[in-house]
Amino acid sequence: MALTSWKTFSFFDVSEVKPSEDGGGLSAFDAKNFSCICTGSENLFIGSSDGYVRIFSPAFKVIRSFRAHDTGAITHMKQVDGTALLLTIAEDLSREPVLKLWALDKTEKKSGVPKCVSSLEIHNGRKQFPISAFAALENLSQLAVGFANGSVTVVRGDLINDRGAKQRTVFESEEPITGVEFREGPSTTLYIATTGRILILTITGKGQGQPAKNLEDIGCGVGCMTVDKTTRDIVVVRDDAIYSYRINGRGPSYAYEGPKQLVSIFGDYVAIVTRPKQTTPTKISTLRRFVGSRTDSVFNASTFTLLDTDLKFVAYTETVISQVRALFIEWGVLFVLTIDGKLFRYHEKSLQQKLEILYQRELFVLAINLAQKSRVDTPQLNVILRKYGDYLHKKGDYDTAMQQYLKAIDNTEPSQVIRKFLDSQRINNLIEYLEELHEHDKATIDHTTLLLNCYAKLKDTEKLETFIKSGTHFDLDTAISMCRQGGYYDQAVFLAKRNGEHELVVDILIEDSKNYDEALDYIWRLEPDTAYPNLTKYARVLLEHCPKDTTQIFIDYYTGQYLPKKDVPAPVTSAPQGGGAINAVQNLASFIPLPYRQSPAVSSPSAGGQQLALSDADLAAAEALGPPREYDLPKPRTAFASFVDHPDHFIVFLEACLKQENIEESDKVDLYTTLFEIYLETANSKKGAEKEEWEAKAKNLIDHSDVFDGIFFFWTPIDTSNVLLLSHLSNFREGTILVREKQGLQFDIFRSYTSANDTAGAIKALRKYGPEEPQLYSAALAYFTSSPRILEEAGDELRAVLRKIDEDGLMAPLQVIQTLSTNAVATMGMVKQYLSQTIERERKEISNNRRLAESYRTETEAKRAEFEALGTSPAVFQTRRCSACGNTLDLPTVHFLCKHSFHQRCLNAPSQSLRFDDDGRDSDDGVECPTCAGPNRNIRAIRKAQEEATGRHELFTDALGRSKDRFQVIGEFFGRGVMGAEGAE
Repeated sequence: MALTSWKTFSFFDVSEVKPSEDGGGLSAFDAKNFSCICTGSENLFIGSSDGYVRIFSPAFKVIRSFRAHDTGAITHMKQVDGTALLLTIAEDLSREPVLKLWALDKTEKKSGVPKCVSSLEIHNGRKQFPISAFAALENLSQLAVGFANGSVTVVRGDLINDRGAKQRTVFESEEPITGVEFREGPSTTLYIATTGRILILTITGKGQGQPAKNLEDIGCGVGCMTVDKTTRDIVVVRDDAIYSYRINGRGPSYAYEGPKQLVSIFGDYVAIVTRPKQTTPTKISTLRRFVGSRTDSVFNASTFTLLDTDLKFVAYTETVISQVRALFIEWGVLFVLTIDGKLFRYHEKSLQQKLEILYQRELFVLAINLAQKSRVDTPQLNVILRKYGDYLHKKGDYDTAMQQYLKAIDNTEPSQVIRKFLDSQRINNLIEYLEELHEHDKATIDHTTLLLNCYAKLKDTEKLETFIKSGTHFDLDTAISMCRQGGYYDQAVFLAKRNGEHELVVDILIEDSKNYDEALDYIWRLEPDTAYPNLTKYARVLLEHCPKDTTQIFIDYYTGQYLPKKDVPAPVTSAPQGGGAINAVQNLASFIPLPYRQSPAVSSPSAGGQQLALSDADLAAAEALGPPREYDLPKPRTAFASFVDHPDHFIVFLEACLKQENIEESDKVDLYTTLFEIYLETANSKKGAEKEEWEAKAKNLIDHSDVFDGIFFFWTPIDTSNVLLLSHLSNFREGTILVREKQGLQFDIFRSYTSANDTAGAIKALRKYGPEEPQLYSAALAYFTSSPRILEEAGDELRAVLRKIDEDGLMAPLQVIQTLSTNAVATMGMVKQYLSQTIERERKEISNNRRLAESYRTETEAKRAEFEALGTSPAVFQTRRCSACGNTLDLPTVHFLCKHSFHQRCLNAPSQSLRFDDDGRDSDDGVECPTCAGPNRNIRAIRKAQEEATGRHELFTDALGRSKDRFQVIGEFFGRGVMGAEGAE
């Protein structure tokens, strides 16, 4: 395709760059000093003719400068992107070119310049010809150097680690080398361009060692060959066209007239610099083709062009007043350097800016292709498609416009398109768009309604039926809603059944058809997981119109006995000859086939009874087949709200749930509590015997009893607080009393009677619970004397209470007097007998205590006198017989101060163990009278126990708590000696 047919745009913004004057930055771009340029690692590297390398930052300031070569100009450089390696080649025609590899992150200690990693001379058979082309792999493992004499030298080795490199001349020709490029893949291929040919040479991998293969017999100029790193194709520009070469030969080409000077690949664009056309042939035209017109005047204009060869348009073209010296790319921007040292930046416009340019020129197809190539997201692409559709609609191309709208349907507001095609002449386009909306599940109820209306307007019955029956190309709810609004309930049921929308089926039958029996029957035929949500949703309505059957299905489901009903085919019967009237529902249902529609319940009069009986029998047999299916039983409490306003059926449901086995404890609590509440509510609504019957049922729920290990105990799953609350709200006193009794709250029961001034009840509770709760007698004493009326009602019960208090010592006499003196109800005559008996008993106790104390005192004095006598008076032993053996005493004899005497042999102790003082007394404390040893050990053990009990305060506290006479306990502990000071003897 000729380039003249390509559209030309201005997709780039151009600005001139002013390098900094510091550090020789400005002079580096001067034609006298500038020799070569390369980019990489976010920096710009410029080689000069005097052997210096200057490194520029993104702000075009010189950040480093060093002399790389002492002789010759630096003609070629390569920076390994992402590393600190820089390769330079300097040429001096008096000697062979010198290659150096620099490590910019390392410096020489003496000079401070970067460290030279490796250096070598590039051989050309000692022929002094300049380098005309250079290429290198990214890892610098292979370099290709082309010379003007037609030879190509390949340098292979580890230059980075300076492990040596081998050079070999791989190609020689009589034509100057104008370009070399590597193509990496399974094998490394070198493309060689001369002024007259394009060749390919395999240097590593399969095919290595074979001579260069000729791709084309037309060459190119210096700088007119490059590689597209994205596709790895070799791009060559000649005066007539742009060519691309692949591994197997030439690829696509594009006609572009004009003498070419430079070519580069910038993203998706091919950047080309062309020289002005020569009007008159000259003798140096061939030389210009080789050296790229480097000797042309700086005032000769050049044309700079950016081409998109994929979409076939010119992204930017400009005439540069001075000839272009170099093209380079860095920081995502394309730069152009002219011979007069000027630097221009070419920054690509954003995609949106480029699209706006295309919109202005109404090039929507190109805009779509550009957006797709840029891989924009679907919403943005749909915006372009919609603009294109609007453009075509204005031009009157409605069919093509509709195609664009259909492509952009996902992100287009349907109303924007629909309004454009509301004209009756465009109804086919409108139907096409509405159908596509349903295909993409973007149709609303309005769209479905509009589509159905369009079908109706065209009287396209086939499409209408196809649309309804398809079920996958429209919103089911909308279609059903349309049928319901039009009164076509059977059609709506048909659509819902066919698509498995069980909830819609039930909703139509209940809300529209008011056919509650059929709705309940339909629910009963569903699987458990499907039936449950429908049952709970419409439970109140079904209980209102079909209470018995609805309650039964609830019982079956919540007790795990639910079994879906099955249709049983009715026997075929011949239709009667006389035409019977068919109802309107059957007539309406005949218009649309309903494969799931049940046979009508209305049968012919002649066979109606027999058919119904047979159907019921068969249905019962079908229902009895197979065990109930397993499913997750819901919590019973989830059904409670459904039985509001239906207490009788609620009771049936609750009682049935309680009959099942293995009920969870939480569910059991809910069932018992709720049933207890319903029983009480029902009892309050009844009177007489019927009320007592319901209260008895309520009492039975909380009055469970059992016998375990011979112990009779009560239990109930209902929480006590709930029983108390419900009993209080329903004025059910028996429930309150029963709960308090089971929890041992006898005092609360008694207090409930006293607070109600129910003296008879209080006396009854006192007699029943008094033996277990002695504190009730103290409370009863206070209650009976609280008012004259209560005292009169109590009668002789007051004396019985005083007698019980006196017998059990429940209150001190002073406490009794204080209780009775709180008011003026009790008289002295009522307590006279109690007081006289108490005083008499106290007197007797005091007298007994005095006599006991006197006896203890006498005994103590006698013991003390005996101890004194033993310590001061001599002991006379007159015993003649041994206390152990009963024989006459003979020497040696042992006498004890307790008046017992023994033979020494009867003591079972050797004579050495008996030592006596000078006065003749036994000095051994270990020998003890055998007769008195037992009682003495007991006394010592008792004393030791008393001493150990001194630190065990819990014994004292426990004794105080259990005793009725605490002062007596204290005295007893004092008497034992455990209350004395620690360590006192």
